[in-house]
Amino acid sequence: MSLTSRLKKQLFIQAQRVVPQHQLSRVVGKLAASEIPIIKNTVISAFKAQYGIDMSIAEKQNALKFKSFNEFFTRSLKEGVREIDADATSIVSPADGAISQLGKIEEGEIFQAKGQSFNTANLIADPLLAEPFKNGQFATVYLSPKDYHRVHMPFAGTLTETLYVPGELFSVNQTTAENIPGLFARNERMVCLFDTELGRMAVVLVGAMIVAGIETVATGKVKPSGRLEVNQHNLFLEKGAELGRFYLGSTAVVLFEENKMQWDAEFKANSAVEMGKALGHTL
Repeated sequence: MSLTSRLKKQLFIQAQRVVPQHQLSRVVGKLAASEIPIIKNTVISAFKAQYGIDMSIAEKQNALKFKSFNEFFTRSLKEGVREIDADATSIVSPADGAISQLGKIEEGEIFQAKGQSFNTANLIADPLLAEPFKNGQFATVYLSPKDYHRVHMPFAGTLTETLYVPGELFSVNQTTAENIPGLFARNERMVCLFDTELGRMAVVLVGAMIVAGIETVATGKVKPSGRLEVNQHNLFLEKGAELGRFYLGSTAVVLFEENKMQWDAEFKANSAVEMGKALGHTL
């Protein structure tokens, strides 16, 4: 890597440390929620052009017909565009995007990127709730700005707890993952815990820089409070059912217990994935 490239990366990281992350996200959130036509149409058009959004797979294909940028960004897909793998043994991707990393959890440590890892107890913010995953399996799926931004169930289960965990709002791209220790366990996140036929499962929705919100079907849109919030639930969700959504892109981390499932060998870091396609299978 050239000296110029290294300097650019370091400047990018340092800028995130000094920028008022939450204030910036609140400003962006207000802009994204605006229903004033000239504002929302300008933002949607610019975003669509910048990221090459494929509207042909969306249920509503005219981007300017959405009431706000938020509604456009969390758009639903046409029926049949993403089919849920029907094999009873399959574990499916929770989202469109790319694999950041996946594999085995080693004594509670999850590989983040070269030289970096994070701990399940820190990620879930409760050592007892994290214990079942100590030597289990994980997959981290990154949703880029161009992707479909709803998160779905990788396997059927009953939602038992949600934990809103306050935190920072670093970007979650590869550069940041390689340079910010414990990134996914530092950022603001919503932890969703399930009872399944395979034992415990977790799906963690991780916030990021200028992400204007996280929403789940059980809690509605998260209202950041600056404190840990734990809620109990008893909500059964089928494999492929919608679990939540991001208002701007981020990451979903999926956790399973030890010796319950394995990821399919074809999937490695940077593999493209689609919601509903099999990522792994039960043992």
